[in-house]
Amino acid sequence: MSQDNLIDFGAERAKRIHDIKDKRLDEMRQAFEQAMPLSKSKKKNGKGKPKKR
Repeated sequence: MSQDNLIDFGAERAKRIHDIKDKRLDEMRQAFEQAMPLSKSKKKNGKGKPKKR
């Protein structure tokens, strides 16, 4: 039995969990983008908060 063939199940599980959560996050981003699309050419208006005097 060689020591080279050992698998760290904790690390492998962490990778899978990360991939699952990353996939879910991407799906959520796409859903929000469809519901509330961000305009790519967003121009800032010069008006902001009034300055306190």
